[in-house]
Amino acid sequence: MDLDNADYIRETLDLPGCQIVLRVDRELCTDDGEIVLHDTRYYVSSLNPDLVTAADLLKHVRQHWRIENGLHFLKDRWWDEDRHHTRRPGLSACLAAINNAALSIHRLRSDPDLPVRAAADYIAWKPALGLKLLNS
Repeated sequence: MDLDNADYIRETLDLPGCQIVLRVDRELCTDDGEIVLHDTRYYVSSLNPDLVTAADLLKHVRQHWRIENGLHFLKDRWWDEDRHHTRRPGLSACLAAINNAALSIHRLRSDPDLPVRAAADYIAWKPALGLKLLNS
């Protein structure tokens, strides 16, 4: 088969918008240069390859992980949102919306110099502060 990667993915995996296939290798190193983690991730994009640069693609990948780490990681790992089950139709979506609102308010009202988790832990130990942040 004489197809480039994007053609192969477009046809074989039925992703008709695929224009670019991107491989990103990541290494995590200690201060002395020892590699402690190496992983490879693949991305599929519908961006026009004639109009995008490698720097643009890297910016898109970093933006994706910024959202993933800043929102989904918090909701999945800290608030264990994926394990919240309900039998009432629509209730899960309502709880997710409340979590999103709470996280947005938390980020807007908390000390910007503190990591999100540290600020949340601080408020958890001082609920009156949390109410004050909501009312101010």
